[in-house]
Amino acid sequence: MACILNIETSTDICSVALTDNMSVVWSEETSGRAKCAEQLPRFVEAALYHAGREGLKLDAVAVSSGPGSYTGLRIGVSTAKGVCFGSDVPLIAVPTLDIMCTPVLLRHDIEDDALLCPMLDARRMEVYARICDKAMREWRATAAETVDGETYKSFLDRQIVYFFGPGAGKCKPVITHPNARFIDDIAPLAADMLALAVRKYNAGDYADTAYFTPFYLKEFRAGTPRPLL
Repeated sequence: MACILNIETSTDICSVALTDNMSVVWSEETSGRAKCAEQLPRFVEAALYHAGREGLKLDAVAVSSGPGSYTGLRIGVSTAKGVCFGSDVPLIAVPTLDIMCTPVLLRHDIEDDALLCPMLDARRMEVYARICDKAMREWRATAAETVDGETYKSFLDRQIVYFFGPGAGKCKPVITHPNARFIDDIAPLAADMLALAVRKYNAGDYADTAYFTPFYLKEFRAGTPRPLL
């Protein structure tokens, strides 16, 4: 099994987790976007120190690939690339919306035919979201959209859809379909990257360390898109 350093900085939560043999062996997190640049290097240093103390050889670095805030992802990806180059290990990119599905699937009783809709906040009634089933098979690709009562009606008319993530709370008052379910307190965390990162590592699904660019949240209402801070 692989020893992987996982870095997640796509939202206001900055988190790092060291995983080995399908277990989280060290993790830390902090809230507040302004703290990320200060705390992330300390978290990474502490994680690598723990790996060395336990005799673990780092095999890869996994980083949340977005969508997410420009500032957070830029810091996270830059740090991940630095560790990859310094330790001569591959970079693994894990989609942010997929990361949020992990705690939902592990800790909640989801019907077999239900769909999952992780959401990230993009200001006002706008979100970035995707729709998948319990096997993580994509029913609708990640898209930016303005949410109203009709946005997901075609899915909700057929089956239960679970909405969760930092963008879901503001959508609850307008998505009132009887098949809509909301799960609170779900955010992308490094510890929840474990299974997704290991799967990509075992498949040799690596990002190009030199040229990889994350998926930044953008202002999409009108005019030229620009990154959200």
